[in-house]
Amino acid sequence: MSLRKQLQGTGVAIITPFKATMEVDFDALGKLIDFIIEGGIDYIITLGTTGETPTLDTEEQFDIINYTLEKVHDRVPVVVGVGGNNTKEVMENLQSYPLEKAAAVLCASPYYNKPTQEGIFQHYKNLAAASPKPVILYNVPGRTGSNMTAETTLRLAKEVDNIAGIKEASGNMLQCMHILRDRPDDFLVVSGDDHITLPLIACGMDGVISVVANCFPKDFSDMVRYSLQGDFGAARPLHYKCLEGNDLLFAENNPAGVKAFLFELGLIENILRLPLVPLSDAVHQKVKTYLKSRNEP
Repeated sequence: MSLRKQLQGTGVAIITPFKATMEVDFDALGKLIDFIIEGGIDYIITLGTTGETPTLDTEEQFDIINYTLEKVHDRVPVVVGVGGNNTKEVMENLQSYPLEKAAAVLCASPYYNKPTQEGIFQHYKNLAAASPKPVILYNVPGRTGSNMTAETTLRLAKEVDNIAGIKEASGNMLQCMHILRDRPDDFLVVSGDDHITLPLIACGMDGVISVVANCFPKDFSDMVRYSLQGDFGAARPLHYKCLEGNDLLFAENNPAGVKAFLFELGLIENILRLPLVPLSDAVHQKVKTYLKSRNEP
């Protein structure tokens, strides 16, 4: 099965739960994995930015990968985030991380360095050559400080073996449409923006790698499923049901928003590692009010 077919639908960029001692809370991670799989999601992404990966040491990252793969136990595919702005180091990580059972790796475009488009191309070309698994590009200019253009994405898709898809989170509909129009047939293109997933699927995207599906896996994965079937009459009410929740999730920072939701749902402790802090009291109260409104008849 091609990666495009295997990873169609709703992927979830899962958070990393922490205990009050700041250790990784593997019991809570297991509960979250069960919760989202039972909610109908299609695959899991571990060690994405939503997982606070920059604050995890190498041993913790190994432990999280191994635990996640064991807990999922082939119920859904697992994609592992392996990124950074030091190309050589990322290549070494791709060779050393326990990726045998992973479906693919998700590699964010280099942050802070602000490379040229040729620099981005060469970065990914080298990662693809080093990776034992298919590479999914990740364009997220709001975090990296530089945009990977449609031209660079398509050049990678057509010229570099082992580049299998992209999580496109530029929020630029025109850029997305250029990629969708000209991509190779087997090239996976998924949304990295929860808010605009429905219209992006209408343009031809294969699904989403979502944050909101941590909290509302059934509603969001149903919305994506209906959209992929072309049933926008069924998808649209779920899209708008999640809209205010989406706004609150990203009101201050990610994953402070999603962790507040999951705390109120009783799944995790509301703990983040510095430099991130929990939501302000005012926004957290809005989260509680929104959750109460969702549960009212």
